[in-house]
Amino acid sequence: MGLDDKISNAAEDAKGKLKEGTGKVSDNERLEAEGKADQSKADLKKAGENAKDAFKD
Repeated sequence: MGLDDKISNAAEDAKGKLKEGTGKVSDNERLEAEGKADQSKADLKKAGENAKDAFKD
């Protein structure tokens, strides 16, 4: 996994956590769900990159 990918995934995860937290505080279920979805996408990308790295070695 390249450094750029790690940074991008961390940023997407952080953005998702912020959206989720904002949604909880403002009682906005849609925003909270979007935040959880962003976090899930970041997790899937990270898992994919880790799988690629495992096959490179």
